[in-house]
This record gives sequence, structure tokens and C-alpha cells, in this order.
Amino acid sequence: MTKNVLDITKIPNAPDSLKALLTQLQQEFYVSDEKIDQMIKSLHEEMTDGLKKEDGLLPMIPSYVTGRPTGKEKGTYLSLDLGGTNLRVCQVQLNGDTTFELFQQKFTITKEAKEATLFDWIAQCVDIFVENHKITPDAGKTFIPCGFTFSFPVIQTGIARGNLLMWNKGFTVPNTVGRDVVLMTQDAFMRKHLNVKIVAIINDTVGSLMATSYSHPDCQMGIIFGTGTNACYWEKVENIKKWQTQEGAQPEEMVINMEWGAFDNRLVNLPYTPHDNKLNRKSQNHGLQVFEKMISGLYLGEVIRNALLWLIDRRELFNGRSSDILNGAYSLDTAYVSAIVADESSDLSEIKLIFENTMQISDTTLLDRQVIKNVCKLIGGRAKRLSAAAMCAVLLWRPELLEKSISVGIDGSMYQFYPGFEESLIREAKRILGEEKASRLTLTLAKDGSGVGAAIVAMIVCRDT
Repeated sequence: MTKNVLDITKIPNAPDSLKALLTQLQQEFYVSDEKIDQMIKSLHEEMTDGLKKEDGLLPMIPSYVTGRPTGKEKGTYLSLDLGGTNLRVCQVQLNGDTTFELFQQKFTITKEAKEATLFDWIAQCVDIFVENHKITPDAGKTFIPCGFTFSFPVIQTGIARGNLLMWNKGFTVPNTVGRDVVLMTQDAFMRKHLNVKIVAIINDTVGSLMATSYSHPDCQMGIIFGTGTNACYWEKVENIKKWQTQEGAQPEEMVINMEWGAFDNRLVNLPYTPHDNKLNRKSQNHGLQVFEKMISGLYLGEVIRNALLWLIDRRELFNGRSSDILNGAYSLDTAYVSAIVADESSDLSEIKLIFENTMQISDTTLLDRQVIKNVCKLIGGRAKRLSAAAMCAVLLWRPELLEKSISVGIDGSMYQFYPGFEESLIREAKRILGEEKASRLTLTLAKDGSGVGAAIVAMIVCRDT
């Protein structure tokens, strides 16, 4: 076993029967350097396939974003960030010196909007924001340019064209699937007499890349490590074989939205355990997004809960007792896992609080709590290693970029709050890329990437047209 790998069998006072089960868990969740290297090779194969054809192993979706910011641009731009719960309306002021200012207002999406009136509701929110902030078109312009981060599946056919593939997250707006999201929003703006024009539609990963790029023009990649996971990067257009049927002059490069959560949907490369398989089998999207299910915040706590129940069923944890709460799917939120891993108190008091008060497990022992912490660190550690491997795979895809300074913009709760996540990315990068190339790598938190990035893409569209 390589260094930096946790040995969870070395828990003081653990009986041999418990150590045997912990050894089994450790073997199942252990990811060797050789497995990581094999995973990188497989990811490259799926990237090649996805760039070649529309139904490739990875989606590898062209974003139509083909221009980079320099950090010297000035101006004020609007952006919309529509998620499952809130709409953020943002005003981004670019200062021309790689800095920007963000003003935003958050609107909670109503039940009526989710079921019927979404686009008119969006127009109403934008109208309120524009009125409150006294925003008007720049001199010589007839409209206020706006970028739109739209966090639902679309088939993008242009920088400001995207047909809705399906609703999720509880939305059921009728007569919208298959139609252009931008046109539906723009029609609502016209009904409201708003002189706002949506000039770009992007997803949150592209937003992270572009938001970072304004402050760090050497940014080559954007990643979301949060509730879900995804990545995008700058690709040479000559490598996007499925794009080369497009008419007109071709740009040199374009941002590709990888949708890498779908990596290994063939179920042949990733290190699956029975606890992963149980989660996958019971999930609504069985057999899909399998990489995401190993590393993202939505699923990490559930894989850990499955492993803890496995120990409970063998009477090696909590003396074989569980609770209705712990028995419930997705009850062990990843925020709890972060707190558990961070607990350095002598009696593991934070873990005691979470399991006795929140999970309703009475009278946990110190040994119980030590086991919980070590299982969380083991499975969380696997998530961190796999996350780093995917990041490095994309960086190695264009090795010429690693010959000079390079930045990666990252957003999401796992990156921000999970203990040691960034350190793990850096440590793995040194092993996979080599010390010299890893030393040129800068990881940057792309805070508010969805809002700022959409505004910056709007700026680029206006600049380049």
C-alpha cells in the first residue's frame, strides 16, 4: 500500500472480528496508482470517442464559447443563474484590471413558476432587478446584454440557442420540451417590455472556467466538485471531429462541456464495491452518472451509510443497532461527513453529536466513533483520489499547456468544504504530472462562477461580434 493511504485497521482496542471487516472494506475501497493510471487512459479513450460522434461514450458537448477574456475588458453585463431552487439575477462590472464587482439578487422559484409560468416569472424578476439598480443600456447600445446559466439539460445549437431536452429538479412547465430556452425567455422579456437581450447560454462548469479566466487568463479548465460534478476545458477545434461539419470559418479552439459524471457508464473501469452497486441499483438513474456517484456530494454520504449499515448488520458497529433515520436513504448528508472527518477531539464529540442526536443512535462508544471516522476518511479519500485523477487526465490531454503556467477554476461544496480536498488534488497532481509540471499549476476557487461566468461570456459575445 502506497504512502498517504489510510490504514483503517489500526484502531486501538478493535476486536479481531472488526479488524477483519475493516480490512475487507479497505481492500475494496483502496485505489492503487496503477488503477489511477488505467483510469486516466480510459478517460482519454472516452474523450476521443465523444469528440468524434454525437452518441459517444462521453457527451463532450461543444459550448460554442470560442473567445477568451484578457482581463482588460471593461463594462457592465447582466447574467441569470437558474437552478433548482433559486434564480439569481446578477450585474457584473468588469473593471479592466482583472477585477470585477458583483451585485446580485436571489429569487426563490415559486411552485407556480415551476409548474406553469417560469419564463414570465423570470422576466418579472429581471424587471425588478433592472428597476432597483437603475440599469440602462451602455451608450450607443439599444439593449442590455445578458448571459444565462441554465442548469437543465439542453441541446445547444449556438452560443445563444439551446433546445430543452427535459425538465428535472421538480419542474414540469408544459409545452416547453424541445423548444429553444433562449427564445422562450426572450419572448417573456418582450411581453414585459424589457430591453434585455440574452446573448449567450452556458452551464455552470463553463461559468467556472470563464469567471476564473477574467482574473487568470491562463485558465484552461473549469470543474464543479459539489453536489454533482462536471468539467470543461479548451479544446482545439480540429480535434472536435463531430463539429467539423459546421459551415463557415472555424475558430481555433472552443470550450468543451465534458459531462464527465457519465464516465464509465459501461461499468468496466472504475473501482466498484458492493456499497457502490447498492447505491447505483436503488438510484433513479440506475447505470448512469456512475463516476459522479463515486465522488460527488450528493452520493458520498450514501456510499458511507451503506458501508456503516454493512458493519451494523454484522454486529460490529453500535452492537448491531441502527435507527429509522440511519436506515433512511441519503440520511447521512455529506456535510455531516465533512464534520466527521474534521473532528479531532479526543472523544470525537462532534461524531457523538451527529450520531446520537441527529441519527438517533443511543449511547455510541468511542470505538464506534473511531470506526465511523475511519470509514468516512477511507471512502472520502477514494473520492478525492478519483477526483484528482480526472482533473489530471484532462490536463494531460493537452500536455503542451503544461509547459507554462496554467490555472484551473473550481467551484462546489466538496472543493470548498471537504477537509483536505484541495491538498489531495495538489498531491495527486505531483505524482501524476510530475513535480515540475505540477508546480506550474494553480487551483482557484471560482466563487459565483455561474453568475460571473455568464456575464463574461456575454461580454465576449458582444466584443467579438
